[in-house]
Amino acid sequence: MWCHQFLSSPSIITLVSHKRSQKSHQIAHSSHSPTTKSKLPMDSAQKTEEPTFEFLTKKPYAPPSWATHLNPLPSHIFSLGHFPTPIHKWNLPNLPNNTEVYLKRDDLSGLQLSGNKVRKLEFLLAEAVAQGADCIITIGGIQSNHCRATAVAAKYLNLDCFLILRTSKVLVDNDPGLTGNLLVERLVGAHVDLVSKEEYASIGSVALTDMLKEKLLSEGRKPYVIPVGGSNSLGTWGYIEAVREIQQQLQKANSVAFDDIVVGCGSGGTIAGLGIGAWLSDLKANVHAYCVCDDPDYFYDYAQALLDGLQAGVSTQEIVSIQNAKGLGYAINTTEELKFVREIAEATGIVLDPVYSGKAVYGMMRDMAENPGKWEGRKVLFIHTGGLLGLFDKTDQIAPLIKNWRRMEIHETAPRKEGIGKMF
Repeated sequence: MWCHQFLSSPSIITLVSHKRSQKSHQIAHSSHSPTTKSKLPMDSAQKTEEPTFEFLTKKPYAPPSWATHLNPLPSHIFSLGHFPTPIHKWNLPNLPNNTEVYLKRDDLSGLQLSGNKVRKLEFLLAEAVAQGADCIITIGGIQSNHCRATAVAAKYLNLDCFLILRTSKVLVDNDPGLTGNLLVERLVGAHVDLVSKEEYASIGSVALTDMLKEKLLSEGRKPYVIPVGGSNSLGTWGYIEAVREIQQQLQKANSVAFDDIVVGCGSGGTIAGLGIGAWLSDLKANVHAYCVCDDPDYFYDYAQALLDGLQAGVSTQEIVSIQNAKGLGYAINTTEELKFVREIAEATGIVLDPVYSGKAVYGMMRDMAENPGKWEGRKVLFIHTGGLLGLFDKTDQIAPLIKNWRRMEIHETAPRKEGIGKMF
């Protein structure tokens, strides 16, 4: 209210206008002074060209040469992420002999809009805009990174976003709060519909998004539906494109080749893209996935359907190895898993999320300890898929594991003078 009154005060507006008028008069007078020479030609000075920036622009998509036989090919892509994301060596403790692990930092693909979902959304939202959509529907867990990324990306493109979020039946009728991803989603104005885990399990994500789509259509809206995790055949192109990015980075580095690529798996699109990309390109790395929900057989089948949708002509079991790392269940952590996340952060400075990369690295390190011969002497690239905000939902569990604080000891003889320490 105060801000509105201040900005709309007549005296302020008059003063600003007067100053601008004086400044304009001075500039005009100066430009016509016989002692002043213009540094630009007259026609150049009169041109007012629109600046061109790549971020948030839609452009035609040209696939990698080794993927042009896939069908259908995307026609356009939106620039939503900050790519290429860095690759660097990751000094993990207790690795097998001569094993080197590198980290692909897809957690740095943005801030509000970050993680592996951004790569899929670049293709999915290009199609949504091409189809004339005015709003986006998607679905996921209560702390879904994908839903948060979709809500932010939709708002970037001036689209409304409707999220169906899965929660427990004891919380489904309550305000979901503002923890982690929920805070960002609600700040950017996403519409949140809550369903219970039981409703989700018995009705299914496709039927639930279809229900909301029909409702919005009846209201005259033009919704575009994005599936769980952005994982459909079109979204798979996000990590086909990521393989090309990795290839280009390796060409510049000119000193390393990866034997293995490792990633967490929660919806299937990322592993389908990495698998087919590594298989078709000259990267030729073995792709390993650690699933954090369902089971390996489910993801072999789901990723197969995505590849069949691209007429890839290959079996998922030939191009990716999937192991179970879900532990107690999706987004449910043991104390040992959270302690592992803390230890990796303390040892390397890399903060893993508790739902995806945390469980995947935990699974990878356990496999390396149990089967060291399988990994000895290999160069491994781990894809960090983001999800930092999910940690905020785990603070109650993590708090007992973190005790590195104390009251600073200040000796009584330390000189003191009132006002010497300025507090801003």
